[in-house]
Amino acid sequence: MKRFLFFFFLLGVNHIILHAQNATLKFNKNGEFKIVQFTDVHFKYGNPASDIALERIDEVLKNERPDLVVLTGDVIYAQPANDGMRMVLERMAKRDIPFVVTFGNHDDEQGMTRAQLYDTICTVPGCLQPERGDCDSPDYTLTVQASDGKRDAAILYFFDSHSYSKLEGVKGYDWLTFEQVANFRRQSALFTKNNGGQPLPALSFFHIPLPEYNQAASSEEAILIGTRMEKACAPALNTGMFTAMKEAGDVMGVFVGHDHDNDYAVMWHGILLAYGRYTGGNTVYNHLPNGARVIVLKEGQRTFDTWIDLAGGQQVNRSTYPDSFVKK
Repeated sequence: MKRFLFFFFLLGVNHIILHAQNATLKFNKNGEFKIVQFTDVHFKYGNPASDIALERIDEVLKNERPDLVVLTGDVIYAQPANDGMRMVLERMAKRDIPFVVTFGNHDDEQGMTRAQLYDTICTVPGCLQPERGDCDSPDYTLTVQASDGKRDAAILYFFDSHSYSKLEGVKGYDWLTFEQVANFRRQSALFTKNNGGQPLPALSFFHIPLPEYNQAASSEEAILIGTRMEKACAPALNTGMFTAMKEAGDVMGVFVGHDHDNDYAVMWHGILLAYGRYTGGNTVYNHLPNGARVIVLKEGQRTFDTWIDLAGGQQVNRSTYPDSFVKK
């Protein structure tokens, strides 16, 4: 599988945004592109409690036949990290399904650094992530081509949301940096410029939810579809990524993990803020049956369908952006 790397900007060593383009990412003849999001697999290699996670991944892949799989962090939760990561990713590799991974706050706590894990992931067949260069865990984008293969028709943004706050006196989880926000703004503007000034439909994926998740979910005006059993464990500080996405005008939806008892989707100022469904086994806290989120983009339209897949092929919480989240 040949990959082409383009360096759009370099604003510091830690947060290079790379663009990886692969011709296999393309809307089908029906004008659809299907993404499956697995999140918080919390896989423990050799632990029977993780068997259900692999079973669910296999079942969803068989039933949905996605064009792309996105794993939004906390893939592994025990040593050996290398073997655990490979065992999860091989579910996609053996079916020849392209995939990417964004790290959570627990992945690099299992004896391997982010850089080592990133390099391991890139060796698994089907991985679409760019080589990381001098960065431990770069942000990157993928573009989905039109069904005729002649132009880019959608953008997928992937960010490393880091782990824990590094500022003294600020507890909790880390935040997307000002540098990441600035890089997103520049890259989004370039895509829009290359599309004749019209923003392309876009989605974004990472692990830790933005602070706006709590604002949206607590709004009396919001339509919330899915389950909310806990407050979003978002960063205490807000560096403006949501505002940047709103101003850029391309991102329709943001998809995260991190909070195992949430799988809801809620609109906030025109952008859908959504969780995946916890995919893991009984290795950490979880009160929802494990599953996955499915997203189906529509070529040439600022809309998508999404739902949650559960055991036995059951589908719940089906909705359409933006129609399902707008009061009539």
